[in-house]
Amino acid sequence: MTNRSAHALATLADPTRRRIFETLTEHPSAVGDLAARLPVSRPAVSQHLRALREAGLVTSEVTGTRHIYRIDPRGLAALRAWVDEHWARALAGFAEAATTEQDPS
Repeated sequence: MTNRSAHALATLADPTRRRIFETLTEHPSAVGDLAARLPVSRPAVSQHLRALREAGLVTSEVTGTRHIYRIDPRGLAALRAWVDEHWARALAGFAEAATTEQDPS
C-alpha cells in the first residue's frame, strides 16, 4: 500500500469525513452547504475538509468569498488502484481454487 492510499483510507475511517466525501461525490459544495447537512459545526466541517485535502481526496477553489470543495480525481484514482490490485489478487485466488477443485489429479 502506498503512503497516499494508506493516508486516504485512514482519513476516510472517520464517519463524518466519509459522509462529507460521499456528499462531494454527488456535487461540489461550500463549507456552509455541507455543514447544513451534517450535525457538526462549520468549523468542524472545515477541519474535516482540511484533513480530506491533506489526504489528496478533495480540492478547493475560491469562488467569490466561498471555497468550493470537490473530489480530487487523482486521490480517488489512487484509492481505486489499490482496491483494483487487491480485487485482481482475490479473483486470481478464486480462479486457482476453482481450477484445483475441478482437477482431481
